[in-house]
Amino acid sequence: MAEKIYATGRRKASVAKVWLTPGSGKITVNGLSLDAWLGGLEAKKLRVKQPLTITKQDENVDIVATTTGGGFGGQADALRHGISRALVAFNPELKTVLKPEGMMTRDARVVERKKPGKRKARRSRQFSKR
Repeated sequence: MAEKIYATGRRKASVAKVWLTPGSGKITVNGLSLDAWLGGLEAKKLRVKQPLTITKQDENVDIVATTTGGGFGGQADALRHGISRALVAFNPELKTVLKPEGMMTRDARVVERKKPGKRKARRSRQFSKR
């Protein structure tokens, strides 16, 4: 049996667990195909496949992933990060291709917490002079 490579990707509140094996280019997320999982969200499908197309591995590896937390956008970006990390574990020379494209960096931007006395994180109530 071919070796399985595991990697974890994160974005916002989402976590993607990715298993990469040599294969034919099939992507399965949460037990569904990529098309069934993301439906008509074509831009997010392209973002998920971006590390594979940049490294020209889209027909050489199979990906099985599970995602939790957040929404489809955060999960798609977490999946992209996890696929990038798995590809580098699969072939370390691919890091020189993926790193300049920003695929290896975990996007640390998360939602700021709500503060007491405010309506949102920074938004105050409307000032009334009288």
